[in-house]
Amino acid sequence: MNYLLTCFIAILSMNICFSQKTNPNYDQELATKLGADDYGMKNYVFVILKTGTNESTNKTLKDSCFAGHMSNISRLVKEKKLIVAGPMAKNDNTYRGIFILDVPTLEDARVLLETDPAIKAKFLEPELYMWYGSAALSEYLDASDKVWKVGF
Repeated sequence: MNYLLTCFIAILSMNICFSQKTNPNYDQELATKLGADDYGMKNYVFVILKTGTNESTNKTLKDSCFAGHMSNISRLVKEKKLIVAGPMAKNDNTYRGIFILDVPTLEDARVLLETDPAIKAKFLEPELYMWYGSAALSEYLDASDKVWKVGF
């Protein structure tokens, strides 16, 4: 019985050791540049923007805050801190949009979000979550700048 158990453990160990495979396309330089771990992943901060508590009907104020919101998005993209941004369709959760920020901590994300006029004025309220995703996500920014025809 001990012999069978020993054989089973040996076979299982060999299977575990040989089941991992390395990527023939692996690019160490790119992985390092992007901050990738061995799985090609890294930490980001995922932000859900919800409708905030400010119910002002002052159109001039709202327009100014949301123009500043769009300018802030552009600035963060240029700084390569904002990887993904976009609005959400109307929903029951009052979710308005999402951001994926290329920063390692929630506190770093909070500092960036404090620069957004619509968040500062409480027209938008951010919910922040740590998110583990592909380190190559930032590489899409170059392509995304080549596919839009009309800007906001």
